[in-house]
Amino acid sequence: MNNTTELDTERIVYVTEDGEPTGETAPKLAAHHENTRLHLAFSCYLLRSSDQALLITSRAASKKVWPRVWTNSVCGHPAPGEPIEEAVRRRAAFELGLPRLDGLRCVLPAYRYSTPPFEGVVENEFCPVFVAWVDGDPEPHPDEVGDWRWLSWNDYALLLNDDVTDVSYWAKDQFSQLKDFEPFSSLQNGTSVRDNGADPSST
Repeated sequence: MNNTTELDTERIVYVTEDGEPTGETAPKLAAHHENTRLHLAFSCYLLRSSDQALLITSRAASKKVWPRVWTNSVCGHPAPGEPIEEAVRRRAAFELGLPRLDGLRCVLPAYRYSTPPFEGVVENEFCPVFVAWVDGDPEPHPDEVGDWRWLSWNDYALLLNDDVTDVSYWAKDQFSQLKDFEPFSSLQNGTSVRDNGADPSST
């Protein structure tokens, strides 16, 4: 799948406040604006199997929604009729070059958020949150990911409170809930790990 096809054909699914599809869909890019309607999405946190480091990514500068901000590993939108777990795997493969996700499971099945405007665009999603484990480094699509880094969970917590670094609204909002659930609650006593990307504060 090339990026032009992805952008031209991907549609989002409108949902109720309970996450039930309304039967309406819309082109992904055109549907995101200052009055974005509630739609179905997902967030996924990828942990490195060897040391439980978290993969964080910087959204590409060309992204319409929240460009150039650091966030969790991968986010996206299920296509109409697509099981959400399949959408997670599809986007991880497309955005990050990571087609194999081990132990994929949902940790926040009813997460819902709406952002303040960022460069004129509001994000408004019913967004189940997943976790999975990977063995290798990402090979990201440049139109999706501007940079990436492995962090310990404790260092990630520090990053979310860094006034210098731009971090996505949903990453900060999800953290307050994720930190009390496994596997994240067990990671809070971990130590720093080696990283393989640029310093987020440098972007």
